[in-house]
Amino acid sequence: MFLKQLSSSARGKKAGSLVDRNARIARTKTAVIDGAVTLTGLLQLDPRRSSQFRVLFVGRFVGITLIFLLRYWFLVHIVRSGADEEGTLERLKALRRELSDPKIKEHQGRIVKTTGDGLLVEFPSVVDAMRCAAEIQRGMIDRDPEMPDERRIRFRIGVNLGDVIAEAGDIFGDGVNVAARLEALAEPGGICVSGTVHDHIRDKLPYLLEDRGEQSVKNIARPIRVYTLRPEAVADLPEPSMPPEAPRRRHVGFAAMGTAAIAAVGIAAGAWWFWPVTRFPPTQTVTTAPTAASVAQPLVAPRLSIAVLPFTNLSNDPDQQYFADGITEDVTTDLSRISHMFVISRNTAFTYRNKQIDAKQIGRELGVRYVLEGSVQRSANQLRVTAQLIDAETDAHLWAERFDRDAGDLFALQNEITSRIAVALNLELTGREATRPANNPDAVDYILRGRAAYWKPASREQRAETISLFERALALDPDSVEAESSLANELVGRVMGGWADSAASDIARAEELVARALATSPRNALAHYARGGVLRVQGRCEEAIPEYETVISLGDRNWVYVNSLNFLGLCKILTGSLEDAIPLAEQAIRLSPRDPYIYNLYNQIGQVHLLQSRTDAAIPWFEKARSAHPGLAPNHALPASAYALKGETERAAAELSEARRLNSDRYSSIARLAASGYFAGAHNYWGVPKIRVLFETTYFAGLRKAGLPEE
Repeated sequence: MFLKQLSSSARGKKAGSLVDRNARIARTKTAVIDGAVTLTGLLQLDPRRSSQFRVLFVGRFVGITLIFLLRYWFLVHIVRSGADEEGTLERLKALRRELSDPKIKEHQGRIVKTTGDGLLVEFPSVVDAMRCAAEIQRGMIDRDPEMPDERRIRFRIGVNLGDVIAEAGDIFGDGVNVAARLEALAEPGGICVSGTVHDHIRDKLPYLLEDRGEQSVKNIARPIRVYTLRPEAVADLPEPSMPPEAPRRRHVGFAAMGTAAIAAVGIAAGAWWFWPVTRFPPTQTVTTAPTAASVAQPLVAPRLSIAVLPFTNLSNDPDQQYFADGITEDVTTDLSRISHMFVISRNTAFTYRNKQIDAKQIGRELGVRYVLEGSVQRSANQLRVTAQLIDAETDAHLWAERFDRDAGDLFALQNEITSRIAVALNLELTGREATRPANNPDAVDYILRGRAAYWKPASREQRAETISLFERALALDPDSVEAESSLANELVGRVMGGWADSAASDIARAEELVARALATSPRNALAHYARGGVLRVQGRCEEAIPEYETVISLGDRNWVYVNSLNFLGLCKILTGSLEDAIPLAEQAIRLSPRDPYIYNLYNQIGQVHLLQSRTDAAIPWFEKARSAHPGLAPNHALPASAYALKGETERAAAELSEARRLNSDRYSSIARLAASGYFAGAHNYWGVPKIRVLFETTYFAGLRKAGLPEE
């Protein structure tokens, strides 16, 4: 910045006199000019040094200042409701005394004024202001842990760098107004910053700011770019240390200390907060970049964090770029819907378009563990889309997929490809994160481990492990909808697998967990999915159908979506809509062709054929299911019945023998199998009457021929 717009009376002599007074200005933080100056900035004193200073004239100051607005959230609500007004005010005083005021002082901030339910603070450095804001918010997390959420005091913070007018110790202007609007946009426990602040700190601080795009706010003529540090990202920051009593940095204003920070703009502007105080005496001038050892290392990237880079258009036609961008945006959206997934915004990811940067650098800059990149190539009516998942820590390729399709319906094709990528990455990333060691696992750690255990081949031991992990998650976070729903789902799975010691107890507990989850989060897809399972195991498929349809309508393209297609199809079979089941299974197979539970989908298609006496069409599907998971008894019982109906009695007998070995109770006799129900636990339930008749004339008839006794 340069000093400009001197009034005509101040030009010439006044401007020259400023340069003549280099020494005096360099020693002070304030310069007084007898003229009208409309912008503060940098006055170049000589090639080696510069000083930032304030320009004042009678009672008024116009300049650019770092503004930090902090507001106490919930305080007004608590006081106005009459709930322990005196206690609330005492806690507020303690918060200021023990946390916010010391942190502001530590980072050289000046409290301009208090506003009853907030503070307006001025800082000499963008980095100092942002670090102060983050440390205050992180410090708030550990305060009053025993206090109910509705009575805890939380802060919202807005940070801006902009024009202000100073008068009688106060500051005014658009800079303050924007800070106020940013504060209003922040979540309780979070921080909102302007685009200008983001640009200043993006290469200096390791905070994971999300781009919220341009926002139109009250009394500001143009939209402002907004970035946010969400409460979840704040929680991942290390605990802040309280400032030492001695030695303390003296607030030397904008002359000596400001010179040090500004001299290496773009290289070391953040160094003077990174370095220990003892390394940086107040009067020392820094003119070189910091060494690698002097700069704080980036924070650990969040679990399940990913940046989806713009897919490259490899076609000769640049007009096809819209399709590549559409793939990128849809994958970003689908991944962001996955529980616990941290996805870099589209706008930020698109800044890397056409840049040759390795995944490690992107991971460092954006604070993510994974990077997804890909390409789109079209030739005539053929389309090829490739995608690769890269570990941002090691630059290793973890997963890759190629999609070759006819480019007839581009919208449907885009939807299919993005959904397949999202489903595959959900499985891949969950499995990898579950294997990361954690010294002090939290509820999310156990949920991720439970998800990974769920994808192991189904067995008594697998169900026991998964249930144990979700039990631990729920113990650590009793209000977790995901832990409640996941545990309910696994209890149902244990019953359906025939591995429950008490099916009635497992079903009753699952029903209770689902009711709690839906009461807390009525539109949670996993909770509706779990309720569908409870209803299925109770033989209430007519009621389960709306639950699975709700999951599908919510549109979260993950394993819950795929499984809902599967179980909706099964419920359609059992309620008499046989032909509706095959398209649902085919859609699920397209979305998740490597699904660990794909044998359920193969069996679903095979059963539709078997029940309609299309035995030849059924057998290949049953054989595919058996190959996918030979350790499950139904995957042998179904082909046993089909082989017997075809007259292949030896093959049928061998398959039946294996089914009885794997589950001797359920397949001990026709009577026992019929009483067990289609779903183990749903006693005697084999669908509506006409479907039960079809099972009797096909499936049971085949098992009789294979050698299964009546009693």
